[in-house]
Amino acid sequence: MNKQQIYYMLDHNGYNYFSVDHPAVFTIEEMENCNLPYMEYVAKNLFLRDDKKEHYYLVVMTHDKSADLKKLKDVIGSRKLSFASEVDLAIKLDLIKGSVTPLGILNDEDRSVEVIIDNDIMNNEKVGVHPNTNEASVWLSPMDMVKIIEDHGNKIKFIDIPKAG
Repeated sequence: MNKQQIYYMLDHNGYNYFSVDHPAVFTIEEMENCNLPYMEYVAKNLFLRDDKKEHYYLVVMTHDKSADLKKLKDVIGSRKLSFASEVDLAIKLDLIKGSVTPLGILNDEDRSVEVIIDNDIMNNEKVGVHPNTNEASVWLSPMDMVKIIEDHGNKIKFIDIPKAG
């Protein structure tokens, strides 16, 4: 699904959201330089895989956190984790680097990617994610994001990720 299809899906299903177009961004720091509203709700998203390339994970956490992959593997019950390649990202979620988003799950036709959501995301009134392009951001409720993922059929696990530092 491209950006227009994401917006259509959100509208068609009655989701309440707010969106902003912006220059292409590849990091949280670049997003901060865009002076976007609701920056405090922007999610950091990581696309990971296990060392056998058998399991793929999309980790969604607050932007002020960083995931310790060694600890994360134990929490989610995985083998050794690493970042998935840009090729894997394109094949599994039809996304490019910098556009990783939980809404990319809608491109996961075989529903093989497990979504790992930091519990702190669920405590916020909004979550900001890309609509499958890094040239826009959309804010919606965390419960709506979870419903979209669940309705698509991907597994979700909620975990606690400690703040960086």
